[in-house]
Amino acid sequence: MSPAGPGPDRRHGSSGRPVVLAIDGGGSKTDIVAVTLEGNVLLRSRGGGSNPQVLGLDRSLATIRGLADDALAAIDGRPLLQTSLYLSGMDLPAEIEDFASAISGDGWATGVDGQRPVVENDLFALLRAGTDHPDAVAVVCGTGINAIGVRADGRTARFPALGMISGDWGGGGHLGAWALWHAARSEDGRGEKTLLQDLIPRSYDVATVMDVIENLHFGRVPARSVIDLAPVLFEASALGDPVATSVVDRQAEEIVVMAVTALRRLDLLASEVPVILGGSVLAADDSRLMSRIETMLEREAPAAWTHLVTAPPILGAALLALEAVGAGDAALALAREEIESPALDPEPGRSRPTPGRSAAAGGLRTGG
Repeated sequence: MSPAGPGPDRRHGSSGRPVVLAIDGGGSKTDIVAVTLEGNVLLRSRGGGSNPQVLGLDRSLATIRGLADDALAAIDGRPLLQTSLYLSGMDLPAEIEDFASAISGDGWATGVDGQRPVVENDLFALLRAGTDHPDAVAVVCGTGINAIGVRADGRTARFPALGMISGDWGGGGHLGAWALWHAARSEDGRGEKTLLQDLIPRSYDVATVMDVIENLHFGRVPARSVIDLAPVLFEASALGDPVATSVVDRQAEEIVVMAVTALRRLDLLASEVPVILGGSVLAADDSRLMSRIETMLEREAPAAWTHLVTAPPILGAALLALEAVGAGDAALALAREEIESPALDPEPGRSRPTPGRSAAAGGLRTGG
């Protein structure tokens, strides 16, 4: 992989079909695809995380520049029309401006006719992966939680999504921390008894919650491992544990609060609007969590409907990049088919060039 830096400018090749680059970056992985205007995926590659809030701007840039330079090398000779980046951690205008400024001189970031790169929050990629409806809301509940709403007239509703300091509640890290909090209080007698007292030590292969606490405190296990306790919480809830169930219900409530607030701010509460759901916590498709979301959303916004997205967010990033340069429905459908193919899902740190196909497939499939 190329070292960090602007990299060579290969935008102006004249042979071969023009391409777009689409990048989706999160806390643990970053995906990039190169797609022709006909929708053929020429290359798909994956690297490490690139969330600048978590890793810092320099490390984020190093990951993305390496992937982008390798992609350009693989498609050398083809004109690059557009680069679109959708990254977690792009929550405030200043963060977007800083990142866009940092890549403004990079050859891979600007199209042949001077098109500026798109730099946006990864929620836009999730939203587009789930629907092409002009009025829509997306809620992501993965490591953290965030939401966005869009209207056909261009209005948007956004949230800072900076954790508890910005009023957020939930996500895998938060759920895991609450699960451990309840387990600790169950074991030492300060709180209500819960199955989490037994399930959490078992998940760490130790005897007691206190063993877990000490191992976390002394750094014997990584602090980030608390995120992995979210599935343990769902397991306890499925077994009928009232403590775990109360936390799951609170998560459902927060997801609906974000969706309904976005709808309200956009004057869409009474409209038929898809609410796109994504992220690792929601992708687990826990029956109680999902049923509670459906019930509460129907009460607050009866015309809205939910759609759980399991397709990779890089799909939405690619569709948005193609739409930015005027690609048609047939190209979007082919790109969707190829990106959703399990055979093209790359291993971390590896590129997967893919043969193009001359025929487009069907019409655009959308969620909702």
